[in-house]
Amino acid sequence: MSHRSTVMRIAVSFVFSVYLVASVAAVAQECSQGTEIEPLAKSAIDNAALEYIQFASHGDVQSLRHAAIPALASNFDSIQQTVTHDKGLLGDQVTIRREYLFDASRATERLPHAEFYCGAFGPSGHTLSTASFAIPNLDPGQYALVLTNVAGGKLPYMVTIVLQKVQGQWKLAGYYPKPSEVSGHDAVWYVQQARKFKKAGEIHNAWFYYVLAWEIYSPVDFMSSLQLDKLSNEIQEARPADVPSGEPAALAAANGRTYRLNQMFAVSDDQGGLSLVVRYEVADVGNTMQAFQDNTAVIKGLVTKYPELRTAFSGIVARATAPTGQDYGTLQLMKELP
Repeated sequence: MSHRSTVMRIAVSFVFSVYLVASVAAVAQECSQGTEIEPLAKSAIDNAALEYIQFASHGDVQSLRHAAIPALASNFDSIQQTVTHDKGLLGDQVTIRREYLFDASRATERLPHAEFYCGAFGPSGHTLSTASFAIPNLDPGQYALVLTNVAGGKLPYMVTIVLQKVQGQWKLAGYYPKPSEVSGHDAVWYVQQARKFKKAGEIHNAWFYYVLAWEIYSPVDFMSSLQLDKLSNEIQEARPADVPSGEPAALAAANGRTYRLNQMFAVSDDQGGLSLVVRYEVADVGNTMQAFQDNTAVIKGLVTKYPELRTAFSGIVARATAPTGQDYGTLQLMKELP
């Protein structure tokens, strides 16, 4: 889900294209976590992560780029934009939650499907202390992933740092910051609200709150754990059939037109609440008057079809989106809708 509000517009930059995958033929990879990591290595990993978060906190893009591995330094735009945006939001009081050390140094060539299982796995899968990571197209070497909480700024953040050991130094290989609260609430609160909505039969409100909870709670999309898997299963079971998911969803509006909705997601708004953003397809947005009329029709159509949205959101943002990616947005507050 892209095109979040300024708070939720999080650049995810990692030198590997990542997705969860199972592989039975991968070269053996090793993982150590927390106190399992040799003390000197653990200290070096922690110090590197702390230093790079300090760079980001102070908006020091140049130092952060200099600390990056070559593949990331040459493709640094998204990190630069994120660091620039987050300056002032991201504090510099860092608490390290967990470190993971990945050893793929015994591989002789790039690994199509590198898998790292950290902790003890029983016959039924994860135990409470385990996590697994699946990374395709990984070059041989040693890597580390550090989960942190960052305070002291305008918002509490969860920052995940990925490191690669290059010539004895832990260099930056990935930077994943995300606010750990949205509109003053954490992931647990959004899950609780989603369950209440689901129990009340407001399945669309439940879905959008569940997805927002996942965005806050999940550090990176190539990590799996018992807690993450349980939440993921709960969310997938709550998915309504008529929300966009890979394929557009149709919305019939009162103006006689049917619109193809591509994305729907919750974002924080300027009033400290949540707005629902809906992106839909149009041929072009050059005619802003027509785009405004279409946006208005989509907003009214959504509230007519899903009146429950009035109880969960303070407004709806409709964004007419052309094939070029150019869009035109309109915000309508719920209290102003008939």
